[in-house]
Amino acid sequence: MKEIKLGTIGSGTIVNSILDNVKLTDGISLEAVYSRSEEKGRELAARYGADKVYTDMEGFLSDEEINVVYIATPNILHYEQTKKALLAGKSVICEKPFCTRADLARELISLAKERRLFLVEAAPTSFLPNFEVLKRELPKIGSIKLVLSNYSQYSSRYERLLGGEVPNIFNPEFAGGSLMDINFYNVYLNVALFGKPVKAVYYPNIFKNLIDTSGILIMQYDGFVSSCAGAKDTWGINSFQIEGDGGYIYIRDGSNGIAEVEVVTKTSRETFNLQDNPDRWFYEVRKLTRLLLNDDYHEIYRRLDITLDVVEVMENARKEAGILFPGD
Repeated sequence: MKEIKLGTIGSGTIVNSILDNVKLTDGISLEAVYSRSEEKGRELAARYGADKVYTDMEGFLSDEEINVVYIATPNILHYEQTKKALLAGKSVICEKPFCTRADLARELISLAKERRLFLVEAAPTSFLPNFEVLKRELPKIGSIKLVLSNYSQYSSRYERLLGGEVPNIFNPEFAGGSLMDINFYNVYLNVALFGKPVKAVYYPNIFKNLIDTSGILIMQYDGFVSSCAGAKDTWGINSFQIEGDGGYIYIRDGSNGIAEVEVVTKTSRETFNLQDNPDRWFYEVRKLTRLLLNDDYHEIYRRLDITLDVVEVMENARKEAGILFPGD
């Protein structure tokens, strides 16, 4: 791929975060915007220098100048929109969570490989320089026994839920909930580091039999257990700690940004941080751009193995906990 000409679907905050960094990165630019609201679409396009705004999906996907589509819509729409983009011959960067069911994820992955297209989940975690530090330092703490993670961020939309509204992020019809949104980062980092667990059980706090607003996912591995706490109805100190029989690793600010990695053993204490820029999307956009421009299908497809494992873990755990989405 000589140049990435990006088309975006969605106009939420995350899209602005990505496009802020597209402006800072060579080899990628915004070509067109799709939005159901022409006004929102034009605002976004004007802010980031695009001339084209579409309000119909067919016209958007027929634009021959667009070669990569970035999807940042409600979770339940990811599968359908990704499939349409792939069938239109576009490579796809899809926001997390990739989709709601493993069979749908397999279908999309197969379709991308058949058509020799890029397909990637926009999960910033594994694109961070400190993620590579974490993998490098992991052997220093010996055999892992416990992994303890927390990502709690009180949502302003939770207030709306308490007031009687049902925002998309808390709506099962849109595949919302704390596990799919915020606890995703804990699950993803576990799977990226340790692979798929033997078993995963989710203990959610359910709001009026509607959706999980917080909860703890217990992941059982061969020889150790990992506890993943995530909440949109509380706040606290976010962290990620890996404990071994020879020491521990503490990740400041948790799985979402891996802001700093502290490695403590019986004889040493070291702190690492290779991320001068605190904006995690900076690293995601920069590395994704490099992978696509270098036509690195091997690395992109390798990352899809992690994506599929995460989808399977989350699907099975939420279903067993009684959290069901359309199509389940």
